[in-house]
Amino acid sequence: MSLATLGHVGQSAPMFTGRGKSLRLFRVSGVDVYVHWSWLFVALWQIENRSHVYSSLTSAAAEYLGLFAILLICAFGKVMATRQVGGRATGVLLWPLGCTTYVSSLPRRGAELWRAAAGPLVNVGLFLVFTALLWLDGIPLTAKSLPAVDDLDRLLRNLWFLNIVVLLFNLLPIYPLDGGRILRTLLWSFLSRARSLYVAVLCGFLATLALGYWALYRESIWIGVLAFYLFLTCRRNWERAKGLVVLERLPQRKELFCPSCHAHPPIGTHWRCQQCGTRIDAFAPPSECPQCKTVFPGTQCQYCQESHPIAAWAAGSPLTS
Repeated sequence: MSLATLGHVGQSAPMFTGRGKSLRLFRVSGVDVYVHWSWLFVALWQIENRSHVYSSLTSAAAEYLGLFAILLICAFGKVMATRQVGGRATGVLLWPLGCTTYVSSLPRRGAELWRAAAGPLVNVGLFLVFTALLWLDGIPLTAKSLPAVDDLDRLLRNLWFLNIVVLLFNLLPIYPLDGGRILRTLLWSFLSRARSLYVAVLCGFLATLALGYWALYRESIWIGVLAFYLFLTCRRNWERAKGLVVLERLPQRKELFCPSCHAHPPIGTHWRCQQCGTRIDAFAPPSECPQCKTVFPGTQCQYCQESHPIAAWAAGSPLTS
């Protein structure tokens, strides 16, 4: 099974995909599950590529679907963790490089750490379940080759292995994989919001280069594609970190706090009117655009991108953990 199917990333990661190009499969607990059209073609190719492992094509298809079932279960673990910390979850997208969750949690250290750890913790739980099933069935866990077993036993052993690979892959220190997010939140305790992202993305660049080298060593096109994709996400988050550093250096309104992330808003004309594009100070009275007189009763946080009524900012909390 190609490692290119094992990525599990957050909302900001997909650049070449979108729910507009996807088929809605079902809805669970208010979360829509989509599958990207390209997933279907890659699935057919991967199933055919794995058909030699089993006695029937059905078992190969079950392995591929089982892999994405593991990713989907992890995604819903992140959904539940996000909701526990007051965030929102709107959808899950299956695509050839893995599974993407569309979530928006509160960007505070504790909330981000819990959301990032939720996926790997689900993998640990699945590891215990698969291990117990294999032990009860008498299937060895460490043998390089299995004895003469039926397709069901071989499928169970392969899913046990794939779950471990998913766990290890998502713990790589590449932002925005879970490992990169965990690293960023740990650094956040010693560095600022922006500089912790800087360091996490830098580690992601180094890990991505190592992944690219491994792709060349293994002569794997899929791993190479995955490394290139992760490199682009790291570069995009590098630009985001630069923007956050600029924000941190600006004078701030210490008396106001974002209701979501508790960050202070900057002082100055750092917003744009949605009608005419004039640069405005969203918190300067009389809360209207000086050019077109458009009234803006609410504003968007520069840090977490969440929008709230201006009055709600005065009721914010200064807590940051």
